Amino acid sequence: MKNSLKYKGYTGNVNFDAEDKVFHGRVLGVTDVIGFEGESVSEIEKDFHEAIDDYLETCQEIGKKPEKPFSGRFVLRVPSDLHCAISLEAKQQNKSINKWITDTCRNEVTNVSR
Repeated sequence: MKNSLKYKGYTGNVNFDAEDKVFHGRVLGVTDVIGFEGESVSEIEKDFHEAIDDYLETCQEIGKKPEKPFSGRFVLRVPSDLHCAISLEAKQQNKSINKWITDTCRNEVTNVSR
């Protein structure tokens, strides 16, 4: 089961508090704290959308550039011998270096959508 929502390029994680019987979440990939909650799936989705819209509107009102979520791109520098080993391993598995690194990272990190 996926426990995340997506809207306007932002992703929010969703958790359920069994004691309070409420869903709650936070937008991922930004340092600004953007939270949302609801007692049903439709309520949590609605509050998530409203939280993003409110965040974007507030940023515009105060003249702040809204933070963008992670783009999915980053520069990685590795020693040349490791670069060579990665390239050979990827080639052996009939994958691009990007696909091999993505697959390897997914195997090491939990709670990442596939």
